[in-house]
Amino acid sequence: MKLSRLLPREKKSLPGVVGVARVERRSGDLLRRVGAGDIAIIEQADLDRRTAEALVEAEVVGVVNAAPSISGRFPNLGPEVLLAAGITLIDEVDREALRQVRDGTRIRLHDGAIFVGDRQVGRGTEQDANSVADHMIEAKAGMAAQLEAFSANTIEFLRKERMLLLDGIGVPDLEIQMEHRHVLVLAPGYGHADDLKRLRRYIREYRPVLIGVEGGADTLLKAGYRPDVIVGDPGCIGTETLKCGAEVVIPAHVDGHAPGLERIQDLGIGAVTFPAAGNPEDLALLLAEAHRADLVATVGFQATLNEFLDRGRSGSNPSTFLTRLRLGGRVVDGTALATLQRSQTPTGALMLLVFAVLAVAFVALTVSGLGVSYLGVLTDVGNSVFAYLKGLFA
Repeated sequence: MKLSRLLPREKKSLPGVVGVARVERRSGDLLRRVGAGDIAIIEQADLDRRTAEALVEAEVVGVVNAAPSISGRFPNLGPEVLLAAGITLIDEVDREALRQVRDGTRIRLHDGAIFVGDRQVGRGTEQDANSVADHMIEAKAGMAAQLEAFSANTIEFLRKERMLLLDGIGVPDLEIQMEHRHVLVLAPGYGHADDLKRLRRYIREYRPVLIGVEGGADTLLKAGYRPDVIVGDPGCIGTETLKCGAEVVIPAHVDGHAPGLERIQDLGIGAVTFPAAGNPEDLALLLAEAHRADLVATVGFQATLNEFLDRGRSGSNPSTFLTRLRLGGRVVDGTALATLQRSQTPTGALMLLVFAVLAVAFVALTVSGLGVSYLGVLTDVGNSVFAYLKGLFA
């Protein structure tokens, strides 16, 4: 009797997104350990753009939020960022259900449901482009109330921090000289790495003081620049960056507590604290202002009203508003600066210059009777001019 060979059945792939659950109520703590292929489980109403960008950069495949990602108070930008990156977003999942999901568990998301193995442990609302667009329309109606609350908060903040904002009292001393120099402040905002690339020519010509704000300091180092000053929580900054030789400024709470100070001490790095209620971006601007910088170029900062109201991105909004007023016309957006740099030298004039150089070389070599050997020389001249133009537009 001939026995037939039994073949194993092919395992059917289940629909949805599969990944390792990373559970953390505070998104800031989660961002330090989430990685590629993970599913972030958070509880954050009005998911801000900065948190969403960090999740995209970490290459998560899904986000499960126990809170509404858009509550309707104002049009926050985080959900749009996640969906644009193709990341699944499920909102308002029951907190009790999420407690069944342990950190490190492999889970699956499908059609608003959360599965552990074949067992459904929770369900929420899976957002898509249409649902987020509808929520954003509703949220814009709440902007007037947010602006009124912002005005009241601004007055209160000015009352508490008037000595810092008006007189610069409390700004720490630094060894780097900023007086009569340009300062470039790089924050880890949307598109900051690309904007930095566009400013290569500006950095080469003006050699500004480079201030990196938290993740912006890491970006400077990766781009080949050593930051002169680092501002922010050391827990959000890479070890190599902290050890690069930059002066480190740690924001401190009103009570004097400075998050990340222990890490600095463990690394044996010197640092100064900056006691203030503002966010790291604003403190970096105040440092440049207090040390008499002629111009401050900002990269990765808020650019629109929606971003300005997005509380997670701007931190203390009254601080941002009043800091910009303090610096006045000395602040310029890095994107605009890059545009002006590109438009300074007309391309047509440069091409005429190239042809003029080649023509002069051709005439000179013809008169000298060198014959066809002038082609090699012309090639060298052309290569030199091309290299110059490449460096000019880099």
